[in-house]
Amino acid sequence: MKKQDLILIGFCLLLFLPFILSSALYNGYITFNARHGMTMAALKFGILSTLGEVIGLRIRTGCYNLKGFGILPRTLVWAVLGMWINMSFKIFGAGAPLFAEYLGISGTATAMLGSFSLLKLVGALFISTSLNITFAPVFMTLHKVIDAHIVNNGGTFRGFFRPIRFASILQSLNWDIQWSFVFKKTIPFFWIPAHTVTFLLPTDFQILVAALLGVALGILLAIASQKGK
Repeated sequence: MKKQDLILIGFCLLLFLPFILSSALYNGYITFNARHGMTMAALKFGILSTLGEVIGLRIRTGCYNLKGFGILPRTLVWAVLGMWINMSFKIFGAGAPLFAEYLGISGTATAMLGSFSLLKLVGALFISTSLNITFAPVFMTLHKVIDAHIVNNGGTFRGFFRPIRFASILQSLNWDIQWSFVFKKTIPFFWIPAHTVTFLLPTDFQILVAALLGVALGILLAIASQKGK
């Protein structure tokens, strides 16, 4: 284990330990999260999902940062994407159980508000599946395009705000890997089960867990990148 790995571990401990050790900080987090959900979603994803990408870079290259990687633009992107994810969680979390009832699974919406039950598990699976077969592919592809845009412009803020060449980037993507690994394997075997568990949790913790899963996303995308090469 190198010095840079110890620094990262120390950063993670400093990030989470105060909320575990101090009930006042923990209660403050719960209150602020309830009142400012979109702001907290931006912060959680901006920090944690960028951390996932940094770990992914470490897996690929042995370093946590390289010239042109663009940590700050990536943090900004994840903050915006975090608010989009929070919005999607609210929409699918409320709408998917109602659609399940429309299909004949009565009581699903009510079950999602209560304690764990088989019906709540079915509802959470329904939400997760609906989210991941509709929203997730669009989200993953957009993220891949923006990631390429950041790299193509040297990882700078100035370069980041140049127009994104969607057509050329989409044409250059490795669609075989995007389909056979990112969509076909990570969605059914990782994201749907992981988000099913997420939607069984209290609402205040769902976005936090989703952001922590963003660390896993960074690692999975790093593996996908390696496979693409």
